[in-house]
Amino acid sequence: MSTEPNISGGCLCGAVQYEVTQQPDDNISSIGYCHCRMCQKALGGLFAYFVVFSGPNIGETFRFTRGEPKYFRSSEWGERGFCSECGTPLVMRDLDSFGVTIGSLDHPEVFPPKSHSGIESQVSWLKIDDGLPRWTTEDDPYFIAATEATGEDAS
Repeated sequence: MSTEPNISGGCLCGAVQYEVTQQPDDNISSIGYCHCRMCQKALGGLFAYFVVFSGPNIGETFRFTRGEPKYFRSSEWGERGFCSECGTPLVMRDLDSFGVTIGSLDHPEVFPPKSHSGIESQVSWLKIDDGLPRWTTEDDPYFIAATEATGEDAS
């Protein structure tokens, strides 16, 4: 467990709050934008922005401190959690990880993006010229690992 201060966040109305006592995954796709259509639809925006926490003890290091989100299964390998009171999208979880929506963090400024995924669905007029690595959903390391873990067909 990290000796860093807890990372915390929650929804707009405060009904659901969480804390994480570990640092995010240390890989290029762990903090960044997702432009895929599923994320666009789920968040009602042009992209999602997640920070991912995972590991065998994720249930001990990621916990809800107030309330619980309602979940919607959005794929064979993942489900999205949101506040049932105010509708704030909070997490995307799979077997051993939580992707937290960066905007739900109490201090989102401490997690600058590392990459863009799902670029096959990026809106053509949206220009984010930050020089970060970009890949399609099928080439996203996080997507590949999640689909391999569940045996879901990635195509």
